[in-house]
Amino acid sequence: MDLKLKPFDFASAVARAGLTPQGQPVAKAAPGGTSFADAMSSALKSVSAQQNEASRLQREVQLDNPTVSLEETMVAMQKAQIGFQATLQVRNRLVSAYSEIMNMQV
Repeated sequence: MDLKLKPFDFASAVARAGLTPQGQPVAKAAPGGTSFADAMSSALKSVSAQQNEASRLQREVQLDNPTVSLEETMVAMQKAQIGFQATLQVRNRLVSAYSEIMNMQV
């Protein structure tokens, strides 16, 4: 087996790491096109919209609107509840991860 070592190319290593030669991150969009903060923000807005829709449908059922069915309202309420529970679980995991990181010894 013939192994040949290549000289270390700092510039290409820094570029592969996504950094400028000064060590700063290269300003570019995340691979999916959105950052984590953007994804969390859109998820929270979606959960909020589901809750608002469920509340609206509940009001319509209470006012005996014939165009809104009880089944549709119950499904919307369950979707809103599942979304809210998922959001709580994500929040709990983030708080747990933050606590673990803060308790790490350096």
